[in-house]
Amino acid sequence: MGVSGSGKSTVALMLAHRLNWIFEEGDWFHPPSNIEKMHSGVPLTDEDRWPWLHGIAAWIDATRRAGNHGIIACSALKRVYRDILVGDRPDVRLVYLKGDRDLIARRLAARDAHFMPPSLLDSQFASLEEPQPDEHAIVVSIVPHPREIVEEVVKQLGKAAAASALQIAATARRSFPEESGNVP
Repeated sequence: MGVSGSGKSTVALMLAHRLNWIFEEGDWFHPPSNIEKMHSGVPLTDEDRWPWLHGIAAWIDATRRAGNHGIIACSALKRVYRDILVGDRPDVRLVYLKGDRDLIARRLAARDAHFMPPSLLDSQFASLEEPQPDEHAIVVSIVPHPREIVEEVVKQLGKAAAASALQIAATARRSFPEESGNVP
C-alpha cells in the first residue's frame, strides 16, 4: 500500500516472484470511469473506490479459497479501505511503502505510460492515513533499492509468521492443557 509512485507494483511483482506467490495489479480492478477520471487529473471519491475495493477483496477471497498465496499492488490509502481488504482475513498482511513527497514526485515525473498523473500526488498524500499499530502493517522505506525492500519484507513476513505460530501454539496450550503437559 502507498501513494502512487511509491513502488507498489515493482515491489509487489518482485516479492511475488521471490515467494512464488500470485501477483495481481490493483489498478486492473478499476472500472474505465475511474481510469478516465484519474487520467483527466480528477481525484477519485470514496464512492468511486468502493466497487474497486470490493473487486480486490473478492480476488483476495478467491485466491485464499483456492489455497494460494497472493500479492496485490493497491494504494489502500485510508483505514476504511484497508478494513475492506483485510476484514476478517487474519492472514492478510499490509505492506506500507513509505516515502516522502519529493522523492515520490521525482519518480512520478520520470514515469511513462501511467494513467495517474503527477498532479494527483498531493490529493493522494491528503487522503493517506498511515497504518495504525493495530493494523500490524509492515512499514518499509522506499529509499533502498527494490531488491532490498523485498528482502526486508520477506524478513518481516517471517517474523510475523513466527509470532503468529507462537500465538497459535500458546492458544492451543491454553485450550488443551493435557496435550501440552500442563495438566494440574
